[in-house]
Amino acid sequence: MSNPVADDRKADSRPDSGGCALRSTRERIVQCLCFQAGVLLLIAPLFSIVTGFGVTQSLGLILGLSIVETLWAGGFNTLYDRVELRWTGRVASDRPHRWRIVHALAFEASQVVVTCPIIYFVTGLGWLEALAADLALTVAYTVYGYLFHLVYDRLRPVRLTGRAPVRLSAT
Repeated sequence: MSNPVADDRKADSRPDSGGCALRSTRERIVQCLCFQAGVLLLIAPLFSIVTGFGVTQSLGLILGLSIVETLWAGGFNTLYDRVELRWTGRVASDRPHRWRIVHALAFEASQVVVTCPIIYFVTGLGWLEALAADLALTVAYTVYGYLFHLVYDRLRPVRLTGRAPVRLSAT
């Protein structure tokens, strides 16, 4: 009997995926939701402690930022995975550590452009203070993003259909 969860993690080889080994849409949604749940549980309380903003205000801000990030994460990660597969022949779950760092940094750098104005308007901080808060959150998100994706890929690897995975060195 077929396991729908395992089947859903198999490579997406539909014509619109370019024949790439990608996570399915359902799997990408699970990944994004798990990532954002961890953000709310870990980063929002930390933001409240560091900034002195109330827990409710911090949760509201981080929830708003999480919604923006969730909308961006699926598209960014899919594009990154496609480019990586095309350039290296490697699927996301086989990504070496240095490319995991590049992935996390590229994602977070793109977020600063979108999230700094949100922090500015929600917190009432000046632009420089909002940028400083955004950069501090970016560091926290980057470290968390690296660790989250490392664990997630180990727990839920991309399953290739019809060919063996490409394994490259960890450097």
